[in-house]
Amino acid sequence: MRIDKYLKLSRIIKRRTIAQEACDAGRVMINNKVAKASTDVKIGDVIEIRFGEQTTKYEVVQIKEHVKKEETADLYRIV
Repeated sequence: MRIDKYLKLSRIIKRRTIAQEACDAGRVMINNKVAKASTDVKIGDVIEIRFGEQTTKYEVVQIKEHVKKEETADLYRIV
C-alpha cells in the first residue's frame, strides 16, 4: 500500500492530499529513508513524521484496504 494512502486510512494524517504534501516536502521517512508519496509500506516498517519541532515514530502492525474508525488504532503502534 502507498504511504500516503496508509497515513490517511490509519488516520495519522486526516487527508490524503496533506499526506502527499508531507511526503513531497521530505517530512516522512520509512526506515530512516525519505519517502515519496508512492513508496510502498510493509508490515514492520517504521514511519517517522516530522511536523515542526515534533517528531513521531509509528510501527506498521497491519495493512488493510478498508478500516472502520474504531479499528484504526490497530494498524500501527507508536514507538
